[in-house]
Amino acid sequence: MSFNIIKQLNADAQEGAASEEVAETAAITNVPVATPVAEVIATPHDDFDWSVDKRNVTSYTADEKAKYDTVYDNTFKQINDGEMIQATVESLTKTDAVVNIGFKSDGLISLNEFRDIPGGVKVGDIIEVMVVEKEDREGNLHLSRKSARTTRAWERIMEVHRTGEIVTGLVTSKTKGGLIVDVFGMETFLPGSQIDVKPVTDYDQFVNKTMEFKVVKINEAIKNAVVSHKALIESDIEAQRAEIMGKLEKGQVLEGTIKNITDFGAFLDLGGLDGLLYITDISWGRINHPTEVLKMDQKLNVVVLDFDDDKKRISLGLKQLTPHPWDTLSEGLKEGEIVKGKVVNIEDYGAFLEIMPGVEGLVHVSEITWANTPINAKEFFKLNDEYEAKVVTLDKDTRKMSLSIKQMTEDPWSTIETVFPENSKHQGVVKNITPYGVFVELSTGIGGMIHISDLSWLKRFNNPNEYTKVGETIDVIIMNIDKEGRKLQLGHKQIEEDPWNTLETTFPVGSTHEGTVVKKDDKGAVVQLPYGLEGFAPTRHLAKEDGKTVGADETAQFVVIEFDRNDKRIVLSHTRIWEQVIEEEKQAVHKEKKAEAEVTKKAVKNLQSKVEKSTLGDLGVLAGLKAKMENDAAENAASETKEEPKGE
Repeated sequence: MSFNIIKQLNADAQEGAASEEVAETAAITNVPVATPVAEVIATPHDDFDWSVDKRNVTSYTADEKAKYDTVYDNTFKQINDGEMIQATVESLTKTDAVVNIGFKSDGLISLNEFRDIPGGVKVGDIIEVMVVEKEDREGNLHLSRKSARTTRAWERIMEVHRTGEIVTGLVTSKTKGGLIVDVFGMETFLPGSQIDVKPVTDYDQFVNKTMEFKVVKINEAIKNAVVSHKALIESDIEAQRAEIMGKLEKGQVLEGTIKNITDFGAFLDLGGLDGLLYITDISWGRINHPTEVLKMDQKLNVVVLDFDDDKKRISLGLKQLTPHPWDTLSEGLKEGEIVKGKVVNIEDYGAFLEIMPGVEGLVHVSEITWANTPINAKEFFKLNDEYEAKVVTLDKDTRKMSLSIKQMTEDPWSTIETVFPENSKHQGVVKNITPYGVFVELSTGIGGMIHISDLSWLKRFNNPNEYTKVGETIDVIIMNIDKEGRKLQLGHKQIEEDPWNTLETTFPVGSTHEGTVVKKDDKGAVVQLPYGLEGFAPTRHLAKEDGKTVGADETAQFVVIEFDRNDKRIVLSHTRIWEQVIEEEKQAVHKEKKAEAEVTKKAVKNLQSKVEKSTLGDLGVLAGLKAKMENDAAENAASETKEEPKGE
C-alpha cells in the first residue's frame, strides 16, 4: 500500500497539486512537511536509483524511528492462521482468483473453490476466506474459501443439532449404506434406514434432489454429521397420531387403507396412525386367513373397538358394521328343523357346522351315530364337508345351537330284539380295537364288543390286534342285549363248539406231543401244540438232559403234566421226557436183577434137595456149590436194595 501511495505522491507533485492531502500523505511517507513541494519537485528523483549520493540521508532519532515504524505497521491488518476474514476479489486469472484482505500481499484462491456459485465468481465480489498460512514455503499468503465454508457449515450444523432446527440439503451422490447430502456446503451422511419410514431399495431416485432433514448425530472429533429425513416424517406422523388419538371414540367409524396383512389380522393406516383389524373381527363367519377377504392397499370403513392412549394401540372391527347374523335369523328356523351346514371346525368332542356366515351349530360325538361305539370326531369329519342335520336345541339369546346327524334316521335300537335276537349269528366290521376287546359294527348305528377272552377257545392274546385288524370282517354271535344301555355283548369263539370237551382225550396227563416254543420269558414258554392248541411249560420244565434249556422257536418233545378243562389250560414239561427214560431204564435193570435172584433161589432149593438125597461122597462138592450160590444170592439182594428207585 505504501509503495502505491508514494507513486501517487510523485505524480501529484509533478502536476503541482500542493494540497493539504499531499502534506498528510508526505508525512506518512517520511517526507518532511516543512520541505516545500516545489523543492521536492525541483529535485528529480528516481525510486530505483539507490546510489550513495542520491540516497535520502535524513537522520531520525530512535524515538522518531519507532514512531514512524508504528504508523507504517498500522496501515496493514494483523491476521493469524485459521482466522476467518472478509476478502475482495481484485482480479481473475485462468486458474485463480486474486483476493485482497488488506494485508501486505494479495492471496490466490483456486477457481475450483467457487464452483458452487451460479455463474462463477466475479471481480468485486466480497467473500469469506480462511487464513491457512500467512506465509507458505514460497512466501505466499495461503487462503481458502472452501475451508471457511466448511468451518461455517460445521458451526451451523452444530447449532441446528442443538436447537433441532430443520435444514435443507442437496443429495449429491450415493454411497455404501446411504446417501451423501450437502448441508450448508458440508457433506453429511444420510443412512438408508433414515430416508423414509418405509424400506427404500432404490437410492438413485433421490440423487440431485433437494430435501429437508434433521441433524440427528454429530461427531465433533472428526467433524462428521448424520442427517435424517425419516425423523421429519415420523414427527409429522406423531403429530397426526396425537391429533387422531385426541379425537378417537369407541364406536367411531374411520376410513383406513390396508398396509400389511398377517396370519392374525391386518394393519390399517388411518392417516398417520395404524390400527389392527384382528382376524376374528373381519367377518361374522370363520375364515382361515385374512387374505380370503382382504387385499393390500384396499380402503375400508372400520369401527373403533378399543384404543390405548399410552401404547398408541387401536383395535378395529369390520364385521361390527353389519348386524350379527344371529339377530337376523329366520323365524322359520326352529327345533326339529332340518338344516344344511359346512364343517368349519373339528374338536375332540364334536364338529361345528356353519349354517350361514356367523351362525354355527355343534354336532356332539354322541349325536353322530346311534351306536354306542366310541367315535373320534377328527376321524369322522373333514373340514368343508357338508352334512344335513336336525336342530336339537336352539337358543338365540346365548347364540347356541346343537345339531344331530343320527336323528336324521330312525333309532335302530327300537327294534333290536327282532333284528338282532340273542344267540343269532351275524357278520360285522371291526371298527375299533382296545386292549380289552374288539368293537364291531353290525349295521348303521348297531354295534357291540367282543371281549378278548371271547376271541378264541384255544389261544390266549395279549392284545386283540394279534387276532384281527380294524376294517376286517368277523363272524359274531349275539350273547346279550342291553337295550337301555344300547350295548351288545358279542362272541366270536362261540360260533364253534368248545373243543376242550374233547381235547382231554387227545392230550391226557402223561401223553407226549411234539411242540414248538413260540414265546418265552422268565416264567416259562408258550408251546404251540397240534390242532392249534397252546400249552405252557414252566421254566424248570424246559431243562434238557445236557443242562441247557429249550429255546425260542425250538421244536422238542413235551409231556402233559396238567390238563384243566375249566381254565382252558395245559401244562407241559420237556424235562420229564428224559427223566422218564432214565426211570424206565432203572426199572428194567431192577426187573432183570430180580429175575436172576429168583432163578438163583430156585437153584439153591434144588441143590438142597439133591444134597439131602446124595451120598456122603458128594456132600463136600455140594456144600461148596451151595455156599457159592448163597453168597451170590446175598450179593444180588444187597445190590437190589442199593438200587431201589426213589419215588417222586
